[in-house]
Amino acid sequence: MSSDDGSATIEVFGLALLLLVPLVWVLVAASTVQSTAYAVAAAARDASRAYVTTPGGAPSEAEARARAAAAVALGDFGVDPDDVEVTADGTLDPGAYVTVRLQTTVRLPFLPRSLSRRAVRLSGTGTSVVDDYR
Repeated sequence: MSSDDGSATIEVFGLALLLLVPLVWVLVAASTVQSTAYAVAAAARDASRAYVTTPGGAPSEAEARARAAAAVALGDFGVDPDDVEVTADGTLDPGAYVTVRLQTTVRLPFLPRSLSRRAVRLSGTGTSVVDDYR
């Protein structure tokens, strides 16, 4: 037997670790960012719909409904609603357009807080029209 017997297995295992660990991290980071992007887009759409369907026409009540709808949609995706900024623009006049914007920052997984500048900023916009016959 030579002194190299069995070393190929160890080399392949070591090389696999060196290649697979970064690859898995990239996949996890990409899926985290993508799922949050979907959450923000869905929450913006739902928030704009909730805003324009507010009975009565009070802007403060409409904005509260939009925030609540966004929080439910974000919660369905596992995103903390407290980390998301929600802004609404528009009036509840018949035929008017209302635009709701959501913005959040996604930290990349498994990175220390000192590298939080490497976070990804995401935003979503939802626009709905107020029904003419409200």
